[in-house]
Amino acid sequence: MADVDIAPNFGLELKDGFKPVNAWVAGGINWLDDIQQFYRERSAIEKEYSAKLNALAKKYYEKKAKKSSSLSVGDTPAMTPGSLESASLTTWTTQLTTLESRAAEHDKYGGELILQLADPLKVIATRYEELRKRHVEFADKLEKERDSTYGELRKMKGKYDTTCQEVENKRKKSESAFDYSKTKAANAYQQQILEMNNVKNSYLIAINVTNKQKERYYHEYVPDLLDSLQDLSESRTAKLNGIWSLAAQLEGEMLKRSTDYVSHLSQEIPRNQPPLDSMMFVRHNAGPWQEPPNKAFEPSPVWHDDDAMIVDDTAKVFLRNVLSKSKGQLGELRREVDKKRREVESIKRVKQAIREGKDKRDEVEIVRTIFALQEELHQVDHKRLTAEVETSTITAAVGDVTLGAKSHNFKSQTFKIPTNCDLCGERIWGLSAKGFDCRDCGYTCHSKCEMKVPAECPGEQSKEERKKLKQERQESANSLKSPGAPSDSVAELPTMSRSNTMNSLSSGYAASANRSVSGSGPRSPVEETPPERPTSLKPIASGPNIIRKNRIVAPPPAAYISELPGSAPNGSGPAASNEQKGKMLYAYDANGDGEVTVAEGKEVVILEPDDGGWTKIKSGWKEGLVPTAYLEIIASAPRPSSIYSNSGSSIAGSVQGKKQGPAVAPRRGAKKLKYVEALYEYTAQSDAEHSMVEGEKFVLIKEDPGDGWAEVEKGGVTKSVPASYVQAV
Repeated sequence: MADVDIAPNFGLELKDGFKPVNAWVAGGINWLDDIQQFYRERSAIEKEYSAKLNALAKKYYEKKAKKSSSLSVGDTPAMTPGSLESASLTTWTTQLTTLESRAAEHDKYGGELILQLADPLKVIATRYEELRKRHVEFADKLEKERDSTYGELRKMKGKYDTTCQEVENKRKKSESAFDYSKTKAANAYQQQILEMNNVKNSYLIAINVTNKQKERYYHEYVPDLLDSLQDLSESRTAKLNGIWSLAAQLEGEMLKRSTDYVSHLSQEIPRNQPPLDSMMFVRHNAGPWQEPPNKAFEPSPVWHDDDAMIVDDTAKVFLRNVLSKSKGQLGELRREVDKKRREVESIKRVKQAIREGKDKRDEVEIVRTIFALQEELHQVDHKRLTAEVETSTITAAVGDVTLGAKSHNFKSQTFKIPTNCDLCGERIWGLSAKGFDCRDCGYTCHSKCEMKVPAECPGEQSKEERKKLKQERQESANSLKSPGAPSDSVAELPTMSRSNTMNSLSSGYAASANRSVSGSGPRSPVEETPPERPTSLKPIASGPNIIRKNRIVAPPPAAYISELPGSAPNGSGPAASNEQKGKMLYAYDANGDGEVTVAEGKEVVILEPDDGGWTKIKSGWKEGLVPTAYLEIIASAPRPSSIYSNSGSSIAGSVQGKKQGPAVAPRRGAKKLKYVEALYEYTAQSDAEHSMVEGEKFVLIKEDPGDGWAEVEKGGVTKSVPASYVQAV
C-alpha cells in the first residue's frame, strides 16, 4: 500500500454528506465488535486443532465478503469499487491468511486473546460509539437550529403579511370614516403603516440573518462535524492497528514456527494508515453538490412592495435602536469568540501530542472536552454572527445612525400605578414588567414601543425636570391620538405615496369607465366630500413600485349573437309602461357635467342602464348620472340583466338590509345565484381559466368588469372565461 500524498478532508470534499459519513463511521465502529468477537471465538477453539482454526478463518472470510463494500465505500457509494477493498480490509485479509497458516494453537494463547485483545476492543468500541452518537446529536441540533431559523423567517414573513393586511384594513376604515372619526382613523392608518415598515425591516434583517446562518451551516458547521467524524474514524483505525499489532506480537511469542507469517502480518499492519480508508471512501462517494439558494424578499400579496429598506425618519428611529443594541453586544461577543477559539485550538494541540505519543492522557476524554468547547464556541459565534449581520445590514442602508445619538438608559419596569407611554400616549397595562423607564430622564414606554423611541435622552434630570418632561411628552403623544385634533396634527408623520391596492375585480368601478368614485365605504351624510372623477383612464399610482397588470383581452368568438337574453332595458323614459325604478342607498352630490345630486332614500326612475359603473336616472324633473353602486333596484318587476354593471359593482346594490360600501366587492350569498351557459367551446390557456364545451353551465360570480373576462364557478372552483363566450340563463 502506498503512502497518502494528500490527506482527504471530509468537510471540504463531501459538503452536506453527514448521513452517509455517519453511517460509514458507525459501520467501522460496529465492525470492532466483529473483530473482538473473532478473538473470543478464536479463544474458544484455540485448544482445538488446525481444522477448527481453518473453519474459523473461512467463516470470517465470508463475513468480510458481505461487509467489504460497506466498510470500504459505504452503503450508497456514487461509484462502486469493483474488487478493490479498503486498506483496513486488506490488512484484515492478511490476518486471516496468517491464521490459515497456523493450524494449531495453545491454551495459553486462547486466554491471552480474551484478556489482551477482545476485552480492550469492546471497551474501545463502546467509547467510540458514544462519541459518534454525540456527533449525531449535534448534527440534529444544527439541523433543528437551521430549520428553526427558517421557521422564524416564515413567522416573520407571516407577521409582515398580517401587518400589510392590517394596513389595508385601516386604509379601508379610514376611507369609510366620516366626521370626527375620520381623523382618528387616518391616524390609526398612518400608525399602522409605520408599524408595517418596522415589521418589513425586521423581515429583511431576518432574511439576511437566515442566509448567513444557512451559509455557515453548509460551509462551516456541517464541514467541521464531518471533519470530526473523519477524525473519529481515523482514530478508531489507529486504535485497531494497536490491537492488531498486539495480536501479532502474541502470536510471534507463542508460535515460533509461525514467525515468518506473523512477521509479514506485522509489516502489513503499519501500512494501514488511517487516512487510506477515508481516501477510498471519499473517492467513491464524492458527487455533485449544489448549495441551496439564498432567501429572497417575498412581497406581501396584499401590499405590493420591493426589497428596499424603509429609511424615513420614523424608520431610522427603529433602525438606530436595533443598531445600537447590536453594536453594544458585538464587541463583547467577538472577544468571547476569540477566547473560546483559542481554548479549542489549545486542546486540539494536546490531542495531536497524544497521537504522536508525546502525551499520555486519555484521547477519548480529550475529544469529549474538545466537543464541549466547540459547542460553547458555536453558541457564542452564532450570536456574534447575528449581531454582525444586523449591524452591516442597517449600516449599509442608513449608515451609522448611532453617531451622535443619546440612547435612553432603559430598565425593565413594572408599573404599580397607572402610567402612560410617552411615545404613543396609551396606558401601560400589566404588573409583570410590561414596560421600560429611563434611569436618567424618566422616559416611560411600552415594551412594544421600546425600539420606536428616538435616541434623544437629555441626560440625568432632576425630579422637577422629569415632571416637566413627562408633561411635555404626554401632550405630544396625546396630540397624535386625540380625535378632536386638527387635520394637520398628523403632518409630522411620514406620508405614504401608495395607491389604492384594490384592482378592478375587487373595486366597485371598472378601469374602463370614464368615471370613478373616491370613497369606498358607506356615504350617507350629505356633508361628506363628493366622489372625484379623474379624467384619465389610467389608475392613479403615486408609489414608484406600483405596477398595474391588465388582463389579456378575451379572444373573440367564432360567431356572435345579436343580443343576450334580458340585455335590453325595460324602458327608456318615464313614459314607458314598464319603467324601471330604483332607490338611492346613499346620498350623492353631483361632481361634474351630466351628473345629478340625489338625497339618500330618494326613489328615482332609471332612464338608461348601467354603463361602466354609472346609471342615468330621473329624480323629479332633474336627469343625470349617479354611481350604480349607490343605487338599489326596486324589485317590483323582474330585474333586467342589463342593470348589472359590467364592472360588477352594481351587485352590491342588491344586498337587502345592509348598506355595503360602494367600492367593496359583494359577498357570496348576497344575492341569488346567476347562471351562464357557454355559447362556444373554449380551451383554458392557464390555470386561472376554465375550459368550456358548448352548452355547459356555470355559476356567475363576477360579470365582465371591462377587460373581456367574467368569473364563473364550477365544482367549487372559481376561474375566468371569455365574457363573449357565455350568455345569461
